[in-house]
Amino acid sequence: MKKYRVNEIFYSLQGEGFYTGTPAVFLRFAGCNRACPFCDTDFKNFTAMDADEIAEAVAAFPARHLVATGGEPLLQLDSDLLRAIKARGFYVQVETNGSMPVPPEVDWVTCSPKDAPWEVNRIDELKIVYQGQDVEQTASLLPAPRLFLQPCSGVNVAETVEYIMRHPRWRLSLQTHKLIDIR
Repeated sequence: MKKYRVNEIFYSLQGEGFYTGTPAVFLRFAGCNRACPFCDTDFKNFTAMDADEIAEAVAAFPARHLVATGGEPLLQLDSDLLRAIKARGFYVQVETNGSMPVPPEVDWVTCSPKDAPWEVNRIDELKIVYQGQDVEQTASLLPAPRLFLQPCSGVNVAETVEYIMRHPRWRLSLQTHKLIDIR
């Protein structure tokens, strides 16, 4: 039976993007195919779990909104695991760096693109960690109906707000879970 490398499973509120404030079960996978210098996630440690073990663990929480994250969740998240999770009534959101195609069972795709190349095949929200880069070019290459800019580690909030004020098609995304000191 296939095993997945799970860094952690926990229950909290979604702190970023379109679903900010939504109670959610977080399924964090170990491993990533990018090395972002600002990454604040320890995704090297893991427990090997099969699809049924994961589905049972996430179903122990009251919410039925699941956020698959990482590292890069799409290195492991597949249709077998998604079917096991969805059989327990979950709406599945994935937070991806855009480097992999998304399985059809995923309900919502949050793409926070890092370095190209990108293989993501659909995006519901584009969430860019803003560091002064050309976000318009990225948005033209990764079209999405909802556009969010997020300050990089909270250090460039004023610059991010100023950009959004000049380009009102973008919305601000803050890491509210860090602001209110929850996971």
